[in-house]
Amino acid sequence: MSRFTLAQVKEETYKAKDAWWTVFLVDPLAGRMVVWTANRTNITPNQLTLGAGVLGLLSAICFAAPVWAADLGWAWLLAGALLFHLSFVLDCMDGKIARLKGTGSVFGSWVDFVFDRIRFFGCVMALLVGQWVVTGQAAYLIVAPVVVFFDLLRYLNGSQVAKTRKSMKQTLAVASGDTERLRAEATRPDVSDPEDDEMSDAPGQVGAAAPRGLYPRVRNLLLRHRVRPHLFSGIEFEMFLCVLAPATVLVAFVTPLNSLIIPVAVFSCLALGFFEVVLVARLWKESRRFEARRRELAAAAPVTGGGGS
Repeated sequence: MSRFTLAQVKEETYKAKDAWWTVFLVDPLAGRMVVWTANRTNITPNQLTLGAGVLGLLSAICFAAPVWAADLGWAWLLAGALLFHLSFVLDCMDGKIARLKGTGSVFGSWVDFVFDRIRFFGCVMALLVGQWVVTGQAAYLIVAPVVVFFDLLRYLNGSQVAKTRKSMKQTLAVASGDTERLRAEATRPDVSDPEDDEMSDAPGQVGAAAPRGLYPRVRNLLLRHRVRPHLFSGIEFEMFLCVLAPATVLVAFVTPLNSLIIPVAVFSCLALGFFEVVLVARLWKESRRFEARRRELAAAAPVTGGGGS
């Protein structure tokens, strides 16, 4: 029986670019746990997804516990933050195990997606509503639907951006007569993360100089470490709200504040909103290049016409 190594796990399961939270705070642990799990157990990806869901449920219970835990509420919030992070580690492991052993399934992908949404919604609602009950501050009730709105927005926007890019690629493939590329686009799975599906059809000159400036240098630096330039994605949004925000209860020991949950939630919504606007702006620029390229292909197409007598 072949044994999997950490190097093999990195090569076969790590994404070429990923969220910085995953790269630095999840993969170092998840990768090693995948090696142990793959070599010593027969645990399936769906079982790991279920385990992530159980940890998410326990996290939600911990976030609600300050309602009845009185002076120990801070400890329950820290426990909830830790459990949520561990649930995300397991959630990352299921995909890695599936890719490593080839045991993934379409239904498993659906289960993973649904459990992710239930886990985040349950935990963030337990945190915010629980803190409203404990503190009586209406700000928590105001922030709760705003958080849910931004979470839905990023999913809707991400899927629509990906679909639009795929449609533009297919249209250019048809216009250029590139049947091989058209076939590849037709059979390619839909990409839910628009950061992993950038357009590459912009017209440009062969041998053109590499882009200069601060952004290209920063981008290349991030990509060398597998970090995507989209620095505040849905992953950071969830982790800030369900890991960092409850952990700020520790400020109560050194300041008059109970926590920084509301400021972290507001920052998370603003940061996510900013990067969603960046995605839309990039899509707009890509659509301009797409229209220009389509006109070029239409002008270069041979004109056929009937002959007259």
